[in-house]
Amino acid sequence: MKNMIAKIFPKNINNDYKGYRIAVYVFMVYSMISIVRSCVHVFAPDGGAGSIAHMDLSQGGKNIIFVFALWGSSQLILAFVQLLVCVRYQSLLPFMYILLFLEYCFRALLGIMKPLVFEAGAGTPPGGYLDKIMIPLALIMLILSLMTKKAKISQ
Repeated sequence: MKNMIAKIFPKNINNDYKGYRIAVYVFMVYSMISIVRSCVHVFAPDGGAGSIAHMDLSQGGKNIIFVFALWGSSQLILAFVQLLVCVRYQSLLPFMYILLFLEYCFRALLGIMKPLVFEAGAGTPPGGYLDKIMIPLALIMLILSLMTKKAKISQ
């Protein structure tokens, strides 16, 4: 248990990562997706609220678009931190997977507590599918990032 806590909260933050490499690659892909998603929220005319999330922007649309842009700017900053962890501070990977797991758990909980209303006939936005995938994926990658690969025994 003490070893696991030390892996989640390393004393020295560096690139000395001993977990499975797939956890690094999956996190890097997620970071790139986050950068693209963030840029859509910041730079798309409607922040993606109407064109992607199919939200009804007829009531308070400018406010919704502004909130999406703010959300996108926060996501973009976090995405750059995630990318930095991938390339320079991989010892933080288990901690970042815990944050990712918690983020998507909160998204799921908030979706139940405060469900969104979409335009009539609109399907689930892409983020809705990603939310369902990310909770188990983040948990699996957390476990893999905490595991140490065993050295091959030479004969």
